[in-house]
Amino acid sequence: MSLSKEQILKNREQQENDIVQCLKTLSAGGLILYPTDTVWGIGCDATNAEAVKRVYQLKQRDDSKALIVLIDNADHLDHYVVDVPMIARELIDVAVKPLTIIYEGAYNLAKNVLGDEDSVGIRIPNDEFCHRLCERYGKPIVSTSANVSGKPTARTFADIDPAIVDGVDYAVEYRRGEKTPHQPSNIILLSRDGTFKIIR
Repeated sequence: MSLSKEQILKNREQQENDIVQCLKTLSAGGLILYPTDTVWGIGCDATNAEAVKRVYQLKQRDDSKALIVLIDNADHLDHYVVDVPMIARELIDVAVKPLTIIYEGAYNLAKNVLGDEDSVGIRIPNDEFCHRLCERYGKPIVSTSANVSGKPTARTFADIDPAIVDGVDYAVEYRRGEKTPHQPSNIILLSRDGTFKIIR
């Protein structure tokens, strides 16, 4: 069913308000709960180690496990990965589903975001809200599933544990009412020599 002009305008207004609040929260080192191109995520400034630490604490997760970050454009990969294999952009271009690529040799990110070999998972979201948020923030944003570690991934906002909702500094209003469950992204591990392995 198509939306009326009034509903479209209301959605845009809600999106704008949420983005403004998210930008304020991220800039202040806070945590956000937001819809992504996959499942709802807990987010923070991926260059702020203290904010990242709070994400691990909220999820009750071991900080030895790396986190995924979102950026708005493949052209910005060089700002966060020392040596981006040529095939990375090809994989991004042909991906049908949301794709997270794990790169080796990450930099300009908080150390507690990274995994072994200074690796990091980066995704470029096609989702309008997420893309606009990343573009306007201008820095990578953490995106980790909105659940306590070991518990099932929340597929809709209604599935999110109230402790997670209460534990962030701002929870986005946009898309809360969606009933269609979303799926996590595909994940590929990409080596510096261009070889890759499908993780999920």
